[in-house]
Amino acid sequence: MDAILMAIKLLGGLAMFLYGMEIMGDGLKQGSGTVLKNVLGKLTQNTFLGVLTGALVTAVIQSSTATIVLTVGLIGAGILNLKQAVSIVLGANIGTTVTAQIIRLMDIDSSGSSILTFFKPDTLAPIALIIGIILVMFVKNEASKNVGTIAMGFGILFIGLISMTDAVEPLAESDAFVNILAYFSDMPLLGIFTGLVLTVIIQSSSAMVGILQALSVTGVMTFNIVYPIIMGINLGTCVTTALVCSIGSSKNAKRTGVVHIVFNTIGTILFMIVMTIIQKAGGFADLWSSIVDSGAIANFQTLFNLITAIVLLPFTGILVKIACFIVKDDEVKEEIYPELAGLDSKLMIAPKLALTEVNKLVVSMANIAKENLQLSYEQIKKYDAERGALIAKNEERLDTFTDRADNYLIELSGNIETESDNRLLNMLMQCLRDVERIGDYATNFDEMAVKMNESELNFSEKAYEEIEIMNDAIQEILRLTLEALEGDNDYVIRRIEPLEEVIDDMVLLLKNRHTTRLCQGVCSINAGLIFMDMLTYFERTADQCSNIALLLLGKNNEEIMKSQHLYLQELHASGNQDYLAEQENRKKQYLGQLERIMN
Repeated sequence: MDAILMAIKLLGGLAMFLYGMEIMGDGLKQGSGTVLKNVLGKLTQNTFLGVLTGALVTAVIQSSTATIVLTVGLIGAGILNLKQAVSIVLGANIGTTVTAQIIRLMDIDSSGSSILTFFKPDTLAPIALIIGIILVMFVKNEASKNVGTIAMGFGILFIGLISMTDAVEPLAESDAFVNILAYFSDMPLLGIFTGLVLTVIIQSSSAMVGILQALSVTGVMTFNIVYPIIMGINLGTCVTTALVCSIGSSKNAKRTGVVHIVFNTIGTILFMIVMTIIQKAGGFADLWSSIVDSGAIANFQTLFNLITAIVLLPFTGILVKIACFIVKDDEVKEEIYPELAGLDSKLMIAPKLALTEVNKLVVSMANIAKENLQLSYEQIKKYDAERGALIAKNEERLDTFTDRADNYLIELSGNIETESDNRLLNMLMQCLRDVERIGDYATNFDEMAVKMNESELNFSEKAYEEIEIMNDAIQEILRLTLEALEGDNDYVIRRIEPLEEVIDDMVLLLKNRHTTRLCQGVCSINAGLIFMDMLTYFERTADQCSNIALLLLGKNNEEIMKSQHLYLQELHASGNQDYLAEQENRKKQYLGQLERIMN
């Protein structure tokens, strides 16, 4: 009965430990997710910085598996290459030892010191929980909520650890437990196997090391029992990573998982050889039978991973070659839509990073829509079948991306935990539709060009001059929209609406002029109808740009998001000097040109 109660308490403590790690990691990712991509992408240009980056990111998000999975997602998005990924893997193993170093606070002996008492887990845990619950429940600020989540996770982690420690303390008096440990001391390979299997089951190397540190309070665990288990734990975490990396990933993503296995396997083999030689030679005679505490366990794990990384750092090129040999390339195939690789579900473990990547891809697609509109305008001036095929291909690309990105964002929404991320997600979903519609207008222009070519229709010389100016205005508003989407620059965003108003005026003016030409018989009716339709699609393109600008403004302003129409009414009636000045400049630029060619 005592054994059952002990097992329940141990497993309950483990559950709290794992949950504490999970929510602490979530809080850290939410608080730092916006910079993860930049850190991983920019600080991995040489191998040493890559190792340092992998270690720091893993220390932040508290999971080497999460770091490697995130790295795999960035490989798929084209942000990292395989060599950069290898350096991050080397660093991730070092970063994961931070948790063990934090847990060693169990060894603090306050010896009556009131200051040190605050750092003991049984004091630190409730303090962290109190701070965390105050920040989460009573401070209505996103940054404070993230800090509160981290503190809550920290507190729960230590309460779980204390529970595990209390559960295993009676094992010190158990002859059966001592006999089992004696068996392990004579069979280091069994220790490696045990650490590997248990880590695969628990899915967390940090949790397994935490269990070892909890068991160390029994005072009967010696160094020669512990070190093989720690090396087995490092091997076990590779299995999980490799499985995740192999599911629906590119070749380089799978190779990253292979590198993790090869790296830890080589490190374990080298360490076992060296440790065995030292032990057989009688070196450090007192070390092997010495009783370990949580600090000693943390130190060995850190040294094992650090030394392995240093030894293998010069051989990253060889590790890449081994991975490429194991995971061979398929026959070369052209990747039709490379942007789809950026919609990698593995990035969803860091929602801010996933949203940043989608935003970048939306900008890329908007640029294709802009180029397609220009191509279709060229079709009106002089039809070309090959250009028409390119327009159709770009349109298919836009439609495919929109459908995939829409589904991706819907799936990602389940991982969103902050209001700012939710607003960004909603904005991107709506922007996708606006970008797709701009692409549709390019297709409409191309269809008109086909009709004009087949019917041998032409516009008058004046009409061609007018639509040239109109096209310049449309390309300018598209350029501003792209810049606004890419940089979220408030000044650029607010320049879009004045130009949209001027484009509306241009359309009205040109429709009136063209009606006069039709009445005078200068243009044919069929060509005239196509001209009118072109003006309508130009106007709608500007409307989509205006929609995107409003979405960008509304992302940080709930009142604008609630009633865009009311915001526009108030803006137009407000007499805002910046708005009026920009509008006046655009009138001189474009309406002025139209007036000059009319005279």
